[in-house]
Amino acid sequence: MTDSRLPGILQLLEVMDKLRSEGGCPWDRAQSHQSLRPFLLEETFEFLESLDDGDVPEMKAELGDLLFQVVFHARIKQEEAAFHFGDVAQAMTDKLLRRHPHVFGDPKEQTSKEAWKNWEQLKKEERGPDASVLDGVPKALPALARSQRLQDKAARIGFDWPTVDGPLDKIIEEVEELRTEIKRGKKKNIAEEFGDLLFSVVAVSRHLEINSEDVLREANSKFDRRFRHMEKHSEADLKELGPDQLEELWEQAKSSERWRP
Repeated sequence: MTDSRLPGILQLLEVMDKLRSEGGCPWDRAQSHQSLRPFLLEETFEFLESLDDGDVPEMKAELGDLLFQVVFHARIKQEEAAFHFGDVAQAMTDKLLRRHPHVFGDPKEQTSKEAWKNWEQLKKEERGPDASVLDGVPKALPALARSQRLQDKAARIGFDWPTVDGPLDKIIEEVEELRTEIKRGKKKNIAEEFGDLLFSVVAVSRHLEINSEDVLREANSKFDRRFRHMEKHSEADLKELGPDQLEELWEQAKSSERWRP
């Protein structure tokens, strides 16, 4: 029986081949890995936005855009005789089979935590004796997300506070160190202490099992929504208002959300 998922994949590959061929699209033919880089990031974040919104049709569309980026990059490498899309899919399949011996090898019941621990151990063995626990965290990740991933990996070998009280106390400590450097006025030291403070805040979110990138994105959306409410309901231009008037409008924006269904 033919897998109903295959025709769409094969047609997408054929379309990509045509776009990059001699008589294809001039724009697509001109692209490189570097020129496509911003589109890959953009499509990733657009999918995350559709995921946050719970918009299923949009999720399907954005996943398609993201898949097209994978196909595009693989096609460029195919032209360089390095690898093709099938190799990419096969490499991923081989990795999943190798790292799930409890499923595809000797079936053994495991908890989610045990499976994750075994996955990390297998990754370390594959990378060799000189591998770091922190390997595999991309430097190109948004800084907040990378901070959480680095801390997650370090925590798995016990480098962590036992409770959330540890990073909460650390925040207080970092705030005082930041105050000290602000008084001294050295910009470099101020920036360093501010970075330490943010890193400590991420540690709190990790202990609370909160994704720091997600909640900051939500906080951004909330600020955006409330500020636009202020602009819409102010009889004057916001820049013409004083601090007390702006604060009053802000409180009105917050109050209006309390009554939303």
